[in-house]
Amino acid sequence: MGNLSVTQKSAYMAAPSRSVLRVLSRCQSLFFTCRAPSVSCSSLTAHRQQQPVRSYAAAAAAKQKEKKDETVQEKAVKERKRVDDKNRHKPYGLTAWAPVDDVYMVRHYPKPVYETSVAIEMLKNFQKLDFSPENQPVYINLRLDLKLEKKKKVDPFVSTIHLPHSFKSDINKIVVFTENPDQARIAMENGAAVAGGAELVEKILADEITADFYLAEPDMVQKLLPLKNKLRKKFPKSKRGSVGMNIPKMLALFKSGHEYMVEDIYVNTQVATLDMPKEYILANIHAIVKDVASHKPAEFGPFIERAIVCSRSSEGLHIKIEELLPQEEKKA
Repeated sequence: MGNLSVTQKSAYMAAPSRSVLRVLSRCQSLFFTCRAPSVSCSSLTAHRQQQPVRSYAAAAAAKQKEKKDETVQEKAVKERKRVDDKNRHKPYGLTAWAPVDDVYMVRHYPKPVYETSVAIEMLKNFQKLDFSPENQPVYINLRLDLKLEKKKKVDPFVSTIHLPHSFKSDINKIVVFTENPDQARIAMENGAAVAGGAELVEKILADEITADFYLAEPDMVQKLLPLKNKLRKKFPKSKRGSVGMNIPKMLALFKSGHEYMVEDIYVNTQVATLDMPKEYILANIHAIVKDVASHKPAEFGPFIERAIVCSRSSEGLHIKIEELLPQEEKKA
């Protein structure tokens, strides 16, 4: 040791201290391992495998919460009350009641509402300015309030009416289902294209016979069930008036009748052609509005909320619906 240098002596003295520290650290780790329960990754995995895993329950609950939140938001949107603009100096969200100049942004002002006769005159003037066909169709669009008491509402319906002034040149093709030879003869005499019994089912399925309307006697409805998917909305139904015993009366309605239907909350149907006199177009509009209004009891409030008329090449014009409604609905 006397022949060693200072650095060699310090290295020899540090070696035992390092070994002592290693022993102490090992003892300390063993001490804590003995006190704590031994839990390994494999044991945790085994424990998890023993418990039932319900990975889909939480996901389903989350989806249910999302659906509930969506329904709450939808209800909140539906419950928004309409702002009453009657006593306001300007409509809510718009610039003013009417523009003061000939050039203005349409979206900043409420849409003008015209009398029906004025709107028809405007459509005729639009046609002259556009050089569009004079015999183009005229349409009416009605927005309906289908709500009844509580959660009930009027079901979407299909109706056929006689217009005071028909705009069709062709007569509708009609098939009558009856197994009574006398009724079949009466149907053919009153304008039916085809009249017969269950033997017509196969011909209709094979597209050998097509028609605009299909009428039937009540005892024939069950025999026509194979045609339900084929005819769809044209399938004979008592609600539409296409099932009954008075075949001449049904034929008189459907031969020249005008059919319209409710889609969602709207009725969009042709009422005339633009080359017809203004009085004829007005009479047809009155007839359709009256028939639509008859499908909801007057005690539940107005049925028609908004009406628009237009031609094929023109813009839609809002018209005053009050002058078209029956007296009972005006009072309601």
